[in-house]
Amino acid sequence: MPYSTPHPAGPTLIDRGLVWFRRDLRLLDHTALRQALQRARQVWCCFVFDTEILDALPRTDRRVDFIHQAVAALDRDLRQRGGGLIVLHGPASEMLPRLAVRLGVQAVFTHRDYEPAARRRDSVVLGRLAEAGIVLHSLKDQVIFDTDEVMTAAGTPFGVFTPYRTAWLRRLGQRHERIPGWLDPASRTPDSAFARLAALPAEHAGLPPTLADLDFLPAPIPKIEPGEAGAQRGLTEFLTRIEAYADRRDFPALKGPSYLSVHLRFGTLSIRQLVAEAWQRSQGGSKGAQVWLSELIWREFYMQLLHHHPHLVDHCFRPEFDKLHWEHGRHADANFAAWCEGCTGYPLIDAGMRQLNQTGYMHNRLRMLTASFLTKDLGLDWRRGERYFAEHLNDYDLAANNGGWQWAASTGCDAQPWFRIFNPVTQSRKFDPDGRFILRYVPELTPLAGLPALHEPWTASGGPPAGYPAPRVDHAVARERTLARFEAVRASR
Repeated sequence: MPYSTPHPAGPTLIDRGLVWFRRDLRLLDHTALRQALQRARQVWCCFVFDTEILDALPRTDRRVDFIHQAVAALDRDLRQRGGGLIVLHGPASEMLPRLAVRLGVQAVFTHRDYEPAARRRDSVVLGRLAEAGIVLHSLKDQVIFDTDEVMTAAGTPFGVFTPYRTAWLRRLGQRHERIPGWLDPASRTPDSAFARLAALPAEHAGLPPTLADLDFLPAPIPKIEPGEAGAQRGLTEFLTRIEAYADRRDFPALKGPSYLSVHLRFGTLSIRQLVAEAWQRSQGGSKGAQVWLSELIWREFYMQLLHHHPHLVDHCFRPEFDKLHWEHGRHADANFAAWCEGCTGYPLIDAGMRQLNQTGYMHNRLRMLTASFLTKDLGLDWRRGERYFAEHLNDYDLAANNGGWQWAASTGCDAQPWFRIFNPVTQSRKFDPDGRFILRYVPELTPLAGLPALHEPWTASGGPPAGYPAPRVDHAVARERTLARFEAVRASR
């Protein structure tokens, strides 16, 4: 979309401005809010529960509950500073321009979004605001480097992660005094600036709508405290164990990950703050911080990839793999249902899927393993699994989810080579050796606790315990089918 000038130019103050909160539900280190308070004499803040998104969701959705609580906390924080949050419910592409006109603002300040549907929505908003003589300032906030700020020497987008990371780190090192801006005092919004927050209009002075008003039921995310305060407490807790991150992050039974992905997804944490913490500690020699920083760069890599290649939403990055012949029909559908339910007969795969279904969270290594199992053991189209994750993940992010699935399916950029296929039993023994994670989510296997057969129950005397299924496929046979599937595409080129 044709974004406006990224940084409002000139010293002239406008009378009225509006900040449109979206994936940035915080006050701390908020680029659009800071710009608005610098550029406008009066500033209103708003959030839209966009029915064009919500109407496609089940009425019990943990993400909606999380956002609702974060919005309520943001409203309280703004009211304490003399303002408040105007909360709307309806199509954002219609309601935002209408509100801007009603308030008589000269400019709307928001943050860029890189997903194709969001870009289409923002293009519509840009046009409607322009018709009313209102400027849309769309600013960088979700990333450290925007989509065209880290490019190859030829001026093209990177398609392989390692050289992208090298270029990204080089640029960060060259400008570390300012990027991460978290280290720059100019990135902070001074308390005095909040005096420019305008009081809520009378029709919006009441409390934000309840979940029931939005036609949703409560569904809190287990063990995640929502809102900006919860995000900061979560970060503080993670930093006490970041040194062990590199060694513990691959073991699902251990407390290794940061558990900050939901906060990062909905912007209750600033990416600049996270990168600043990771950068400072990695410069001091912390291996854990170095690995964590690399994971943050992966997120940015996938976002720039989706921006430059929006067809990835429905198609393979490598076009020849759109010709792959995936399994289909009733047997394939039954295998997909078994995978979704965590009933494939492979314990670590089933434990991962049950964790997702019960909590909305899945450990990162298990995301790779379950995706590999669906595509390379069951031979099913990666899009089916990608959509299932999209429906269930609390931290669902289109770019990262799509990128991860195409990596596992070997159809994407910088993907896992198609001839390298994870063995679910070997992975189970390596990353959950004593079965602590498996037994947490697959209690039917308790009779096999402490036995080698826990990782391959069909080898137990008498077969799998009662209530646990036989394996849906033989891994060795499935592996040969996958190799043949990819070889057929290569032969047809």
